Amino acid sequence: MQENLSLYHIFYTVSRTGNISSAAKELYISQPAISRAIKKLEGNLDTTLFKRSSRGVFLTPDGQILYEKVKGAFDLLSEGEDSILHNRSREIPRLRIGASTTLCKYVLMPRLKDFIVANPKIRIIISCQSTYQTLKLLDEDKIDIGLIGRPQKLSGYEFLPLLQIQDTFVAAKKYLENQQQLFPKEPLYHTATFMLLDEQNITRQSVNTMLHEHQLQLGHILEVSSMDLLIQFAQVGLGIACVIKEFVQKELDEGTLTEVPLGFTFPAREIGFVCRKNSKNQKVLTQLANRI
Repeated sequence: MQENLSLYHIFYTVSRTGNISSAAKELYISQPAISRAIKKLEGNLDTTLFKRSSRGVFLTPDGQILYEKVKGAFDLLSEGEDSILHNRSREIPRLRIGASTTLCKYVLMPRLKDFIVANPKIRIIISCQSTYQTLKLLDEDKIDIGLIGRPQKLSGYEFLPLLQIQDTFVAAKKYLENQQQLFPKEPLYHTATFMLLDEQNITRQSVNTMLHEHQLQLGHILEVSSMDLLIQFAQVGLGIACVIKEFVQKELDEGTLTEVPLGFTFPAREIGFVCRKNSKNQKVLTQLANRI
């Protein structure tokens, strides 16, 4: 039995490829060496395993029986190797983080740089989605921590605030000048195009609340999928965008964007890291919040 083990590997490869030449290339041995190995195995088993044809080799009935058994054995070996590799990968510490694309870019990435330097052996996995989807993934144990805008109700979670943000409307000065020339007696919220995030976004929901409280009905709304696109569309003069002021402070300082007053000011909102209460990840929250 033991002396046949290497022969079985050659037999399995020839059977799978159906060609001695292909098996030789895969095993990095010569074709004559493969032929000798097959002949030896056939002698040990006192049977014929292959028949030759113009297109290669094919299994005899005895060869087919042996191939099914050998294939099962090699499949089990492969499963064993995969299990060991999987167990090793599970031993590598990992941190699964959920955050929106906007918060990932403007808040998470600057903190991750220092965190990775201090924890080089941790494997970071980032999932980008909305605040509510992030909380859902936390409940399902599909992520370890989230970076979110704090919703009104947040029970069952440990929330560590990072910074306060404020929503605002911005536009290019040229766009506002054009609106004034075209509609000198009409208010902006009747004539201008207002660019907002989609209805499922927590920022959009806070905007809708404020508009409703001040009885403002926007005449033209363009929904945009990301904060970055809102900023870029505003810069090229496509309309008035509702963005997070802290994320466009540079553009406001440079004058490429200007704030658009609509008669009210958005209240400040909190951004922070969140995990389930009594979670082992509370220490990680503190590290990321303090930038190590």
